[in-house]
Amino acid sequence: MPLPPQRARSRVAQAIIARSVPATILYEDDKCLVFRDVAPQAPVHFLVIPKRPIPRISRVGPQDTELLGHLLVVAARTAQAEGLADGYRLVINDGKHGAQSVYHLHLHVLGGRQLGWPPG
Repeated sequence: MPLPPQRARSRVAQAIIARSVPATILYEDDKCLVFRDVAPQAPVHFLVIPKRPIPRISRVGPQDTELLGHLLVVAARTAQAEGLADGYRLVINDGKHGAQSVYHLHLHVLGGRQLGWPPG
């Protein structure tokens, strides 16, 4: 029986971490992986994901504090390495109403042009 679309898409993150699905990797350490989005919404668009599966930002707890801080620091350092000195946007979608399509926590980093507000 095929997996529901949500679960199938969530497994893509694990497959990228395992290198069984190709991705353009920008950074990796023992806690996270950074790679280019396959459907970029800005000239620079990459994702920062924890290696430990966390389905949603709304499901984190106190035990995740250090990891979440690490993801933000890695996002900032990668943005700098990608030349986003004029700024960028960090986005975390959460749940159905937040337009989350992959249920493995991921931070979108978008930049390289003037972004509009409100976003959606």
